[in-house]
Order: sequence, then structure tokens, then C-alpha cells
Amino acid sequence: QVQLVEFGGGLVQAGGSLRLSCAASARTFSSYVMGWFRQAPGKEREFAASISRNGGSTYYEDSVKGRFTISRDNAKNTVYLQMDSLKPEDTAVYYCAAKYYSSSYAYAPTRVYEYDYWGQGTQVTVSS
Repeated sequence: QVQLVEFGGGLVQAGGSLRLSCAASARTFSSYVMGWFRQAPGKEREFAASISRNGGSTYYEDSVKGRFTISRDNAKNTVYLQMDSLKPEDTAVYYCAAKYYSSSYAYAPTRVYEYDYWGQGTQVTVSS
């Protein structure tokens, strides 16, 4: 069982930045691929970014490419999401997700059903 706890959400003006962190309780964090998803009110949860277990491969949803950066520190059991140039449409609850995967270093899934563990979410609100 892996527990995930997100930090760093809040209220920011359009054009501003926030950095989300997700701390994992996994004993072998480097064996987990990690993802960030978001869910706006009345909408389904959607993919934002994912990172392979060694950080060598990253993937982004088109609307966040060039503005968001996912990274991880395996020594600290933590994954980050740096969000710059934020827009009101980025307003959502952001969730950290994990999937145990001890094979390919390039694998970083992008779909909700591919992940096994989820955090409780952190609210990000971008005002116009």
C-alpha cells in the first residue's frame, strides 16, 4: 500500500506560478511511475503530466505543455509539478497518482485507470 500526500495548492492570479509536491510512503519509490491529474467542477478527472520511474521520460497534456514541468526526487520520495503562466482554466483539484512498475524506464502512463494509488487532492484556484 502506498500513501500519497499533496502539498502546495492555493489561490494565485493569472500568470502566476505554483509548485505542487507529492510525498509518497513507498519503500521503493523508484519502482513507481508517477502522474498528476486534475478535476475541475462538473468535469471528469483528466491527465496533466506523468514521469517515468527514473525521471528520464515525461509526458504532458497538450494544454499544459510549455507551462508545467513534472520532476521527481527519488531520494526524497517526492514528485513535483511546477506550474507557470497559470490560467483560470487551470483551476481544479490536482491529484497525485502512482503505479508500481519495475520494468521499462520509459513508461509513464497517461490514463486514470492505469494508476493504482491516489492522493487526496489539493485545490488550485487561478483568478483572472
